[in-house]
Amino acid sequence: MTRHRVLLLTPVLLVVALAVMPFVVQASGSSYIDRFHHTSIIVSTVPSNGDINPYGVAVVQRSLGKLVSGDVLVSNFNNSSNLQGTGTTIVQISPSGTRHLFAQIDASMLPGACPGGVGLSTALVVLQRGWVIVGSLPTGDGTSATAKAGCLLVLNSTGQVVETFSGGVINGPWDMTALDNDATAALFFTNVLNGTVAASPNVVNKGTVVRMVLNVPQQGNGMPSKVTTTVIGSGFSERTDPASLVIGPTGVGLGSNGTLYVADSLNNRIAAIPNALNRNGTAHTGKDVTSNGAINDPLGLTIAPNADILTTNGNNGKIVETTPNGTQIAQKFLDTSGSPRGAGCLFGLAIVPGGNGVYYVDDCTNTLNILN
Repeated sequence: MTRHRVLLLTPVLLVVALAVMPFVVQASGSSYIDRFHHTSIIVSTVPSNGDINPYGVAVVQRSLGKLVSGDVLVSNFNNSSNLQGTGTTIVQISPSGTRHLFAQIDASMLPGACPGGVGLSTALVVLQRGWVIVGSLPTGDGTSATAKAGCLLVLNSTGQVVETFSGGVINGPWDMTALDNDATAALFFTNVLNGTVAASPNVVNKGTVVRMVLNVPQQGNGMPSKVTTTVIGSGFSERTDPASLVIGPTGVGLGSNGTLYVADSLNNRIAAIPNALNRNGTAHTGKDVTSNGAINDPLGLTIAPNADILTTNGNNGKIVETTPNGTQIAQKFLDTSGSPRGAGCLFGLAIVPGGNGVYYVDDCTNTLNILN
């Protein structure tokens, strides 16, 4: 199994690291994940076409079209032959474990440009008005040598691709979060292909974090449109990897104070980009929040209801909880298979509605799981 693998907005609802979630206040200083002691498989994420390597996780907040409030969307990065950057499906899973196909995307039928085609990455959000936005970092044959810039694909609530955003600062969208204010939304996504393929296998410090502000109409009244696009982070380390395709800045999560937290995988750190909603330029690689310790190749990232930062490790099967001031206060194994334990298994994660646990994908078993 392969790994990896403004119109200024008022924070009304956070779409935090791949999922829209209500903000639940928890007592300051207490660990969020230490409340939970069980992990279990909900269901396989493999649809009928055999796509594997689940990456993105997003929780649906409003029922509309095929979308059902409380269901979880999962994007698949690999096809049935296990070729990275060739997965084309998003599955929809109920909390009880019923799985349906939400979308299977045909690269030849896209309504706009998406350089290289379709390979669905961890960059996945569901907006309140039923628009699903997913990143594509495609390859021609599953190798980094054929990786292309890709795009952001916009799907309606019935799973049809209706629009693409590509070009400019979009170059290998890898993970995404958003601030969803209903009629407007700010997307925050990382890019990992800025000079990466040309420099392979060497490290280049060109990874970026982008804020894209959208006008978001009701479905049937037009499509989302870009208002502004701003690079708010730059200079992040990135490189190709034979097992992971590419390694670079990955998970992003927006804190209630407007700070965007970034999983800086190659430097084994969590970075903070202050004033992410309003800044007009780059914060470069941001401020150090924490590094090393229990952090071991941070990939997926989300914000817990107590404002702590949750990350999943790429080099072992742990989830780590870090306070905004940088104290690593809790860690748990979510996957213990393989040697080393859980290496290459974890990626996207999201908070269970109501703050009742953590959803996470396991790439080693191709399943959606829960910590509760």
